[in-house]
Amino acid sequence: MNAPTQVALIESALRTPITQQLSNSHLDALEEETIFILREVAASFERPALLFSGGKDSLVMLKCAEKAFGAGRIPYPLLMIDTGHNFPEVTEFRDRRAKELGAQLIVRSVEDSMARGTVRLAHPGESRNVHQSVTLLEAIEEFRFDALIGGARRDEEKARAKERIFSHRDSFGQWQPKAQRPELWTLFNTRLNQGEHFRVFPISNWTELDVWQYIDREGIELPSLYYAHQRPIVERKGLLVPVTALTPAKEGEQVEQREVRFRTVGDITCTCPVASSAASAADIVAETLSVTVSERGATRMDDKTSEASMEKRKRDGYF
Repeated sequence: MNAPTQVALIESALRTPITQQLSNSHLDALEEETIFILREVAASFERPALLFSGGKDSLVMLKCAEKAFGAGRIPYPLLMIDTGHNFPEVTEFRDRRAKELGAQLIVRSVEDSMARGTVRLAHPGESRNVHQSVTLLEAIEEFRFDALIGGARRDEEKARAKERIFSHRDSFGQWQPKAQRPELWTLFNTRLNQGEHFRVFPISNWTELDVWQYIDREGIELPSLYYAHQRPIVERKGLLVPVTALTPAKEGEQVEQREVRFRTVGDITCTCPVASSAASAADIVAETLSVTVSERGATRMDDKTSEASMEKRKRDGYF
């Protein structure tokens, strides 16, 4: 190739948006694997459910489920464990999306566990996020679920990277990392004893960038919080904390109106936005290419814990 031709190609690339320069052919393989796993769950278990928060990862799974089975034909219900402190934009979107797909939506609340006395907060301001494990295990017992499909990705944090795609849980809902079953050539051992169940993670091999590329390619609608908007925040311990009735500014903190977006949309009491002007999935793809901090590390007030602590939470029944 001669020099003028090379210069012309470079100039053409520079004029092309970064999202168009990226190849997304790998998304076909990721989608195919996810659809295969979702169908494998339907074929292998009697009472599975898909954990659905209304967040981007669960919406990607829901899109793949729609492709696997067809709208109105998803063969398992959607299950939401609600802390009672979720963003209203997300819960409204969750309900609407489930209705549009004709899917059964089951919602169980941490507040109900608190009323039963199975969850007790150390103090009224304690985050309910960690207590979702109790409500989840109660829902498993109530509906006798034998498999729960979750949207965890291995790039989120180290404890999740240790899990199999088909993650066995014992009769107490606990995860035993040293007793995991081998997964060779996509052959999954789904045998269960009485009271046991599986957590299944179809998008284990996806990254945050993959998820946003797929959302962009498929035109998946998301809650508005994922895109840039104006919001009052305070800076606290290196995080942008949203100022809400549940997370008010502390004495001496200065409230600012900032343009932000959320990388994840969990419980209000532990979820923080990031500074961003990204107004579309394509914008976020470009932005994600330059990110050096993990999604949870940059946005979660309750994840400033060690890997060992997260493993303990998972062994206790955490997602």
